[in-house]
Amino acid sequence: MFTGIVTDRGRIASRQDGGDTRFVVETAYDVDGIDLGASISCSGCCLTVVEKGRNADGLGWFAVDASAETLSKTTLDAWQADTRINLERALRLGDELGGHFVLGHVDGVAEIVSRTGEGDSTRFTFRPPQTFMKYIAPKGSVVLDGVSLTVNEVDGDTFGVNIIPHTAAVTGFGDAAAGDRVNLEVDALARYVARLLGKEG
Repeated sequence: MFTGIVTDRGRIASRQDGGDTRFVVETAYDVDGIDLGASISCSGCCLTVVEKGRNADGLGWFAVDASAETLSKTTLDAWQADTRINLERALRLGDELGGHFVLGHVDGVAEIVSRTGEGDSTRFTFRPPQTFMKYIAPKGSVVLDGVSLTVNEVDGDTFGVNIIPHTAAVTGFGDAAAGDRVNLEVDALARYVARLLGKEG
């Protein structure tokens, strides 16, 4: 369980394919405090730490494995050495819930349709897979690349969000551009409501 509040920008140090794909992620986290088997949200995808250590410069790193299924349903298929990703450690009892409850289960991949300045903030428009539009509502919550965001408007097959300067500075949205792909997780509450109403599927 996560909150959608990014606490580090990690860097993919290496990728090893064959069977599952192993990613080694450099991080500012104190890896001594990360247990093997711990869950870390990597740009919105909950992955399990299978190895950890420090490089020659003392910078911490952890390794995660991603299955072919995960690669096919997320943006992880495009991750290579030097790719920067949003990181969040799992929520602990007593932690402040600054965003909303996030599962780290990516539903699909959305495309950035446009990026425009709006005051000090930046307005992004996204096009998700059509099947997930029914879970997205104005003023509702959505997770994009692990970032908890509020939907500003829904227009046909797209929706928009505002990214404030702080969020742009500490996440990948500072460098994001039209055409980029992001991991999408819809609000779990919306899913359950749709199921109760018999509208899921």
